[in-house]
Amino acid sequence: MSNPFKQLGVPSDLVKGLEPLGIHKPTSIQADVIPFLLEDGGDLIGQAQTGTGKTAAFGLPLLTRVNPKSDAIQGVIIAPTRELAKQIGKALFKFTKFSEKIFVEVLAGGDSMDRQAAALRRPTQIIVATPGRLLDLIKRKALQLDAVKHLVLDEADEMLSMGFRKELSQIIELTSDRKSTWLFSATFPEAVDHLIKGCMGPDPRIVKVDRVNVVNRAIKHLYVQCARPDKTAWIVDFLERRPNERGLIFCRTKAGAIGLGRQLEELGYPVDVLQGDLSQKDRDKIMRAFRKARIQCLIATDVMARGIHVDDLAFVLHHQLPDQTDYYTHRSGRTARAGKTGLSVALVDPRERSHLSQIEKSLGISFTETR
Repeated sequence: MSNPFKQLGVPSDLVKGLEPLGIHKPTSIQADVIPFLLEDGGDLIGQAQTGTGKTAAFGLPLLTRVNPKSDAIQGVIIAPTRELAKQIGKALFKFTKFSEKIFVEVLAGGDSMDRQAAALRRPTQIIVATPGRLLDLIKRKALQLDAVKHLVLDEADEMLSMGFRKELSQIIELTSDRKSTWLFSATFPEAVDHLIKGCMGPDPRIVKVDRVNVVNRAIKHLYVQCARPDKTAWIVDFLERRPNERGLIFCRTKAGAIGLGRQLEELGYPVDVLQGDLSQKDRDKIMRAFRKARIQCLIATDVMARGIHVDDLAFVLHHQLPDQTDYYTHRSGRTARAGKTGLSVALVDPRERSHLSQIEKSLGISFTETR
């Protein structure tokens, strides 16, 4: 039987690169996006949250559209965070294991700009970058974007919420001779709509799921009625019952995250906190420990958790419900990645029950009460 990715039009050498990664069956976004990008390659808007296979959806077609014999940068992928940029770069490298060599360079803050500038003197067909670092390197004349044919904006909503509107506009202007823009976003607030109008033609291809299908259906949504003073005790009991599982705990405020982290650490639980006063070096150190499973739980606010992309997370706990419904989508999407199932548990003060109902109605999901 023919490989499902071959049926979508993916070349055999790239299909061969997917097999060692355990990628055998296209996800929904891949099945919808890949044939269009391979055949047409024009402007595209894709709605998909983290963990749904977006990287292969745009990465495989992009790899087929660059010329490995040309030394020029032909594809640019912009991501909101260093962690995501590195993850995308690593995936593209693995996809091309059996292909003619295509050189991909990751350009993100936290790494030496001098080293990155030196690396760009080699032939480079694709760059994966965070907005600020890319523009810094352009100012240093370390690279040019005049030969770019395809621009990919991944997690556009997160980039805009992180304040990268001006930088994205500059990058769009610097790649004005490109053939196409491929934009992916989990949600579509007004700011994303404005961005789309500024970087695409009048008739882009849209692969946009219904609002009620934005949340990954492999996630089980639970809630616990729990007064604030009792939440730490409930989390301790939860972690006791799941000693071999890892996850994220979301708090609304930095002070709340630090306080919860201190309580759990004093009780002997391997946790750490991502908070705004950390240097990039300390953040990287925490993320390395988390990826290597030396930390069971990472505690963070919505702002600090942007760009966390770690596979095999079994659960997400919501110490408080987020203020915005879209944040619930981003939070819960950290689990149930790459075809796996996951658990999202909201610790809800009895007075917040109406807020829970609003999330259910808006996202088309159903919470089940648990203890």
